[in-house]
Amino acid sequence: MGVLLVFFSISFINGKGKGTDIRKSFLSHLYAALDQKGFYTYIDSEELQKGDFIKPALMKAIEDSRIAIIIFSENYASSRWCLEEVAKIMECKKQRDLTVFPVFYKVDPREVRTPRESYEKAMVEHERKFGRDSDEVKRWKNALSDAGSLSGWDLKDKDEAEADLIKRIVQEISMQLDRTPLHVAKHPVGIPRQVVKLKSMLNLESRDDVLMIGLWGQGGIGKTTLAKALYNDIFRGFEAPYFLANVRETSKDSKDLVHLQEKLLSEILVRKNLTVSSVDRGINLIQHRLCRKRVLLVLDDVDDVKQLNALAGGHEWFGKGSRIIITTRDNHLLTVHRIDEDHIHEVKTLKDGEALELFNKHAFLRSKKIVIRKDFVDGALHYANGLPLALEVLGSFLCGRREQEWESALNKLATSPDKTINDVLKLSYDGLEDYAKEIFLDIACFFKGRSIEYIMKVLNSCDFDTTIGVQVLVEKSLITKEGETIQMHDLIQLMAMDIVKQECRDDPRRRSRLWLCEDVCDVLSGDMGTNAVKAIVLVLPKTEAIYIGPNAFTNMRRLRLLIMINVHNSFQGPICLPNELRWFEWPECPWFPEFSSCPNKLVGLDLHKTNIQVVREQFKDFKNLKFLNFSECSSMVCMPDLNLTPNLEELDLHKCKNLERAHESVAYHTKLRLLNLEGCSNLQHLFDVLQSKNLQLLNLTDCSKLQRFPNIPNKIKGLQKLYLKGTSIEELPASIENLVSLENLSLINCKKLASLPSSIYKLPSLERLILDGCSKLITFPKKEEDLRDLHSNIGFPKLLVLGLGGCNLLEVEFLENHSCFPYLRTLDLAENNFAKFPTCGQLNNLLQLDVSECRQLEEIGKIPRQLQEFHAENCESLSKIPSDIWASNDIDLLCHGPVLCFHVPSRFILLPGGEMPQWLLPNKEGYISFMASKDLYKKFLGLAICAVIQVKKGKQAFGLFIYLYINGKKIGCSSFRSISSFESCVVY
Repeated sequence: MGVLLVFFSISFINGKGKGTDIRKSFLSHLYAALDQKGFYTYIDSEELQKGDFIKPALMKAIEDSRIAIIIFSENYASSRWCLEEVAKIMECKKQRDLTVFPVFYKVDPREVRTPRESYEKAMVEHERKFGRDSDEVKRWKNALSDAGSLSGWDLKDKDEAEADLIKRIVQEISMQLDRTPLHVAKHPVGIPRQVVKLKSMLNLESRDDVLMIGLWGQGGIGKTTLAKALYNDIFRGFEAPYFLANVRETSKDSKDLVHLQEKLLSEILVRKNLTVSSVDRGINLIQHRLCRKRVLLVLDDVDDVKQLNALAGGHEWFGKGSRIIITTRDNHLLTVHRIDEDHIHEVKTLKDGEALELFNKHAFLRSKKIVIRKDFVDGALHYANGLPLALEVLGSFLCGRREQEWESALNKLATSPDKTINDVLKLSYDGLEDYAKEIFLDIACFFKGRSIEYIMKVLNSCDFDTTIGVQVLVEKSLITKEGETIQMHDLIQLMAMDIVKQECRDDPRRRSRLWLCEDVCDVLSGDMGTNAVKAIVLVLPKTEAIYIGPNAFTNMRRLRLLIMINVHNSFQGPICLPNELRWFEWPECPWFPEFSSCPNKLVGLDLHKTNIQVVREQFKDFKNLKFLNFSECSSMVCMPDLNLTPNLEELDLHKCKNLERAHESVAYHTKLRLLNLEGCSNLQHLFDVLQSKNLQLLNLTDCSKLQRFPNIPNKIKGLQKLYLKGTSIEELPASIENLVSLENLSLINCKKLASLPSSIYKLPSLERLILDGCSKLITFPKKEEDLRDLHSNIGFPKLLVLGLGGCNLLEVEFLENHSCFPYLRTLDLAENNFAKFPTCGQLNNLLQLDVSECRQLEEIGKIPRQLQEFHAENCESLSKIPSDIWASNDIDLLCHGPVLCFHVPSRFILLPGGEMPQWLLPNKEGYISFMASKDLYKKFLGLAICAVIQVKKGKQAFGLFIYLYINGKKIGCSSFRSISSFESCVVY
């Protein structure tokens, strides 16, 4: 007799065939036990309506079910209906992930699989009736073999009582049905597209490996919601799925971890009273019990690596095909757990359209139409900034409210964050160490959107470990690095500002940080500062006068940052600053800072755009100073003596237009890394020698009166960038070769530079050499061979870019020594006077070559085959080009005079030579008309029409329309509306 039990929304028990005693005993008891548990069971003889055709309804019931239990009895295979059922069930198992359990009721599983005994006899009878090779019989045999191989229950006469077996079956079914889908969200907007991406990342088709992935993002971003949706989509394909929620909340210490281990094992192994004595014991149990199971485990909201080590310490803990999903706010946890970047999904804020959709679903009821101004809706969306939690909370709060209430709520939220949202976001802050909290609050209150370089300088000056601190904040999803800046979500910034305000909500004097104009004015104008204030940063949109008294900072003994932008102080006398101040930045400040005691601890001083006149005594107590900015100080005529600032690393004096001399102390300073003198147009004397060993960047751009560059007597390994653009330097010293680390040398528009020393070839690290616009430079030096050192004959071993545009070079024979330019990629020789371009086919890395506007150029030698761009516009004397020029990927070659035009895929070539045929000359009416010869059909696939237009200099721009007619019929028109008075234009 065959019995089939299926249950979900529809379940059924089939009692057809012989041995109907099973229906009256085992089957009836099983049915009663399932009914008592509240499971709806479907019995075909009772539930099918009279007159229904049984088979289709039965098959539909199987398809709609979640779990099927096949009860194999002695005469099961004798029933064709039973065989059809088992075949359908196994088909649904493969196609629909139907869970199937066999019960071997007083038969050996081998009888079903092989088949043997009664099953063999039954199949022989079916073969006789339907044919041994019939598709039906083969399908039945395969289904029996597959079903008989499944893990289930085996009941023999003396093994155990039927009541015990029924109890075990009901227990397993209960466990299986407890694995129901999780509630995801009321409105899961934006979730499905992310689930698709994550399923691809999980590589569910592979069952030979164990894979761990991480979902990372800030609080309220939707990590848990996404993890639930992903779990629901795939959990039925796993032997042991489990979603362990709120790991952070429920694991404060080791006892809590033991509880989580017990919970994990109990749910997966269906053992209600499983006890774990310790974390180490739990680790062993998880490894031993789950190492052969295909597990789907979600660990939600993990915030400590100890949690991962206790719950999913390694891939070997789980059976092949297992997938472990971890949600966290801390990216570093995933890295420590050996999860690579390719398996970490950053959950980001919703896109604009999705954010609007989610907000609307929460804020507006379909049944109740309320009209709200668009700017209010936009204000709410701007406040939430794509954060799902904020969209849901704010939308629900505003739902059903009037416009006046919307306006009032948004005004409140602008200064005071919503508590529900704030509490979620603040969890990440609470988990930080004290130093990281300080860095976070400074960035949130003062430096959001500023460059990483600037933030590092300022906060490092306060003795913070800023490098690791910023990285921790990124990993905790509190800030992001976008390009060269640091950003954060607006609500996280608002949360941070609220933390500071909570220090003393009614009295800004007792807060650690001040940034609002009203608070700063109240504290400084009344000399009411206290020891609580650590930092003041006031950035006004335009210059505003604020009274600051001489004793405003007297009581702020812990003040470390003072930045005042666009602040004009009406008090002209010096103001005494606290000795603990580390960074002072006040453009246009009317006085030089004075301190309460000496020496001070100042690290950064920025007084650009002031009228400061530097005198020696001013810097005698600035031993800790590292960053000094006096740029655009028009009153400065002499540079400070850097001997008084032995720790100085950066000196910025750009656009100090009256500065005439550089102090000799610069030449020997041991820690100076950056010297910026750009735009010091009256600077005439630098220093005689340069021996500053740690100087990395020297910027002398547009020091137009500077005629001499200092000698470099010894090798300097620090200097990497040297900018001499727009200076009056006539030559470089031969000792330039001692700049052994120089990577970038710019001499653009050095109009008096007439020659370069051959020692320039001895710059081993040079990557960019730019001499564009050096109009007196008529020759480029050749490499002088040194017979004593053959290795030195290589020359420019790292040079990538050589710019010689507009240098009036008469020859370029230096290029013939190919060994000097082994890695050259870009060569600019435009606007020069040489007549012949030598063969440079051996420049094996050259990708870009420009000889445009070389009007004396007559011949181009062989060019490298790998060349990607070759420009030779307006080379009016050019008469010979290499035959393999077509090999270049992007050619732009324009010449004056009679032309012959070629247009091949991805190339534009216009060459001199040839003549215009008579049939292509314009007629009296100005039209060009011709009859295409039939001979052309065999030679050309199509016809390219090109017009060359030349506009006389001084003429205004004009529009051009080109009409194309074939056989008298207009088939196209092209318009060019802004052709200007340049030399020539080619249009198609």
